[in-house]
Amino acid sequence: MRLATARQMKQLDQAAIRERGIPSLELMERAAEALVREVLELAPERETPVGRGKQFYLPEATGEIIGADGETALFRRGGARNGPPRAVCFCGPGNNGGDGMAAARLLLAEGWKVRALLVGRREKLTPDAAEMERRLMAAGGVLEDFQPGNAAQLAAAMEADVLVDAVFGVGLNIPMAGAQAAAVQAMNASPAPTVAADLPSGVEADTGRVLGAAVEAAVTVTFTLPKIGCCVGSGAVCAGKLVTADIGIPTDLTDAGEYPVQTVTRRDVSLPRRARDSHKGDYGRVYILGGSADYTGAPVLAAEAAVRSGAGLVSVGVPTPVWPVAAGKLSSAMPHPLPADRDGRLSAQAAAPALERMSRCGACLIGPGLGRSGGVDVVVRGLLEKYRGSVVLDADGINAVAGHIDILDSRRDCVTVLTPHDGEFARLGGDVSGGDRLGAARSFARAHGCCLVLKGHRTITAFPDGAAFVNTTGNPGMAKGGSGDVLSGIILSLLGQGLPARQAVPLAVWLHGAAGDLAAEKLGEYGMAPVDLISMLPGLTKQLSR
Repeated sequence: MRLATARQMKQLDQAAIRERGIPSLELMERAAEALVREVLELAPERETPVGRGKQFYLPEATGEIIGADGETALFRRGGARNGPPRAVCFCGPGNNGGDGMAAARLLLAEGWKVRALLVGRREKLTPDAAEMERRLMAAGGVLEDFQPGNAAQLAAAMEADVLVDAVFGVGLNIPMAGAQAAAVQAMNASPAPTVAADLPSGVEADTGRVLGAAVEAAVTVTFTLPKIGCCVGSGAVCAGKLVTADIGIPTDLTDAGEYPVQTVTRRDVSLPRRARDSHKGDYGRVYILGGSADYTGAPVLAAEAAVRSGAGLVSVGVPTPVWPVAAGKLSSAMPHPLPADRDGRLSAQAAAPALERMSRCGACLIGPGLGRSGGVDVVVRGLLEKYRGSVVLDADGINAVAGHIDILDSRRDCVTVLTPHDGEFARLGGDVSGGDRLGAARSFARAHGCCLVLKGHRTITAFPDGAAFVNTTGNPGMAKGGSGDVLSGIILSLLGQGLPARQAVPLAVWLHGAAGDLAAEKLGEYGMAPVDLISMLPGLTKQLSR
């Protein structure tokens, strides 16, 4: 799914209005209709008769309405109060606020009790917003000036059934303050769900950063194309459920744009069907270098994930003291011992035999469970310089090149995939302290000619040409030691099977998260473990290869 920047959306709006002659007010009305659809979906069930034109009374504890003429009609008992549902629409003076004013009018027409509040100065109303205020007044509504200390307005927000956030759209670039921040606080304090127009107010459109404060929406209705800020960083959390609404901008205009940032969803992923006359050599020979006396399980998890995601032959090099453990646990991969130091980590002498094994493989994974030592650093750096196949660098493999970023630069003609979490990324020189994880990942990938998988909520996969993919699967139950080893094993497997990195890496990240979602559904987020992700892979790959 393509993600748009604020600038791209402004250009699309202008092209639709100026080049295609679509009235801006027509676009605004359609946006408001999309907002109202979601508001109605969130409306609580009420003890209100569904029949019209008859006299009904409500029995105390039954699920029916009995008419005066003896007819019976069903009604929905949701425990909510009687009377019309109530909405409060917080509207800024810009066109985003105009969407909210139009929504307020449409809700009035639906029989709702609506309070529309202007958050900002009336003299700053755009022409379209001013017209929407006029239409609201003609329909019997009022656009009140929002006053942060107004007890009646705050009480209305607390007692509402649904709130509409139309304070600020894609143009925000400074922290929310004053009345805007107070409006955000009022919406977040209310128990009512909030429907946000285009982007939760307070979220930066191109980064997902929260600027001062942001609305925590239950649903965000984004128009024409999803905005980057709805899908990454804190913005992805604030957006809640994301609904993309077509408001009438011609598809040929949207299709003409370039969108280097995309999400990865189920519609975007598939696996090639296997030929009936194939053999194990057709599906990749891959190599894993990992393990230490302190971390015996990491290479095992990676190897099992590689096998379960389709790799043909999986070899695993581990320090000699770890070999009995790996050999005892791995029945479908081939572990072998490598020279180790007295602490159970790889020694510098492991480089030559590891390279000899790696040279027979099309892709290798370096890092899971290696630990930190001078010998490990020597081995990892030496292999990166000499091995020219595809490399996935994870965990302590990443730590070994921290401060030696020139090694990455020397592999620009090779596929090199790094899978850091934020802490490892910082040790490599990346900086996510400003909240722009997407920008940081894309900059790093471009600067060093690598593929960067920045793990976390909405894991980001960035490529050297600026393209980036935002993952949509996964859950907090995956925040356990070993989950990253599973991910690196899946990436290794798909690269080894010959899928191009542009396809293999985002697909692997999606598979990893989807397996986690299945494990959470079956076992719960507290009880699931990384090994459960591996057990979910066969079912997923079966579905994807049909």
